[in-house]
Amino acid sequence: MELWHDRILILDFGSQYTQLIARRVREAHVYSQILPCTVPLATITAYRPKGIILSGGPASVYERKAPRVSRQLFDLGVPVLGICYGMQLMTHLLDGEVTKASRREYGRAELIIDDDSDLFKGVGTARATTVWMSHGDRIERMPKGFRSIAHTHNSPVAAMKLADASRQFYCLQFHPEVAHTVGGFRLLQNFVHEICGCKPTWTMHSYVDTAVAQIRETVGKGKVICALSGGVDSSVAAVLAHRAIGKQLTCIFVDNGVLRQGEGEQVRKTFTTQLKLNLHFLDRSAQFVKALKGVADPERKRKIIGRLFIENFEKEAKRLRHVDYLVQGTLYPDVIESVSFKGPSATIKTHHNVGGLPTKMRLKLIEPLRELFKDEVRVLGKELGLPDDITWRQPFPGPGLAIRILGPVTKERLDMLKAAEAIVAWEIMNAGLYQEIWQAFAVLLPIRTVGVMGDQRTYEHVVAIRAVTSLDGMTADWARLPPELLGTISNRIINEVRGVNRVVYDVSSKPPSTIEWE
Repeated sequence: MELWHDRILILDFGSQYTQLIARRVREAHVYSQILPCTVPLATITAYRPKGIILSGGPASVYERKAPRVSRQLFDLGVPVLGICYGMQLMTHLLDGEVTKASRREYGRAELIIDDDSDLFKGVGTARATTVWMSHGDRIERMPKGFRSIAHTHNSPVAAMKLADASRQFYCLQFHPEVAHTVGGFRLLQNFVHEICGCKPTWTMHSYVDTAVAQIRETVGKGKVICALSGGVDSSVAAVLAHRAIGKQLTCIFVDNGVLRQGEGEQVRKTFTTQLKLNLHFLDRSAQFVKALKGVADPERKRKIIGRLFIENFEKEAKRLRHVDYLVQGTLYPDVIESVSFKGPSATIKTHHNVGGLPTKMRLKLIEPLRELFKDEVRVLGKELGLPDDITWRQPFPGPGLAIRILGPVTKERLDMLKAAEAIVAWEIMNAGLYQEIWQAFAVLLPIRTVGVMGDQRTYEHVVAIRAVTSLDGMTADWARLPPELLGTISNRIINEVRGVNRVVYDVSSKPPSTIEWE
């Protein structure tokens, strides 16, 4: 069931920015749908889109196995916007010429706007703006009828268009969807509102209505369990499913032993007392910690935890009898970093709630948040009436503290990290910075260093503090915490956490680093 008549289709060619395009379109209150670039033309036609966006991607159009779309796509009579690889592919399919650039262009660049009549209307000042480039190819010859509408020092054709009575094709060499492109959102607004003629009718309220209807239609009279972790993602998924199917839903919380201090009991109280959901609490901490014994490789940790999660859910579902569905709070960043999703994107790491699933799983998955970012899920949580202490909770990895302990997981190391994590969280909250920071946490390193405590030599563990700012988790910068706050955190950890004599601060961004250390 869909409630939106105006729809923008986004064809994904493997760019890790594809969902950012969808997100920006939704911020313009227009519904967007991501499809793989391999989808048949008949499927695209069946969606009756008001416009189509071709995403970027890592390939070059002249490679033998480069992803393609049917040339007939350009005969559908709807506006098309090609971004980066999408621009190059449109050029190639419409008989222009794409070649390797003598100088590749990555990062910020100054864009000179030559035509601000439609796509670039209101973008930049004095017909110039800053954009984010990421390409090694360039347009050598535009297709017949196209003309350049913007350039950079390195790219004579940084944007081009063909606009006549029957065709409206636009191409950009840069990425308007990322935050680094100044005026990128306005540009996309111009495309979906002015060029495609979409009305701004998509809201989070309408998303709730549609998601609820889809869950009801999928489940029917069946029984459903929800994989509840207590974080914002699974909490929102649980409340959304509960709104749809009520008592047909049973939430299952598994204490895996690698949670934060006091987390299990907090989840139990919130969901049984506050939210009145049916919750089954399973203490499996000993089972998980035993399975992780001696395991240092982070991917093996993720696989072990993912496997045990599913095994426990399926056993509990069997005990409950006649359960057919499993609700998970999977978000788009989980998916795009785990599998080749809707395009040939690269695998960075496996998330327990994606890569840990067995090939043959009896339960059918329901993932109502699969195409949302964390900040959108927070808005959805408020729409559903969840308390702020859930909707504003910072992200926590599915494998928990197991991947914040570098090296093997032991009870001693878990106790140290739980205590350090609690100190970091308390001091960040006390400083009034909790909602300004995307994530702040401690990491226990697999090294020891020499120290002096009470005039005695020590040889103990090192804790690293990681704090980042971000809009969506896809990119992040290290947080400039006040030195006084860092000093307080360091002093407390060294004085209060037995076995730690040194604290360091991580000042790397994503990319090239990831937010988590493992």
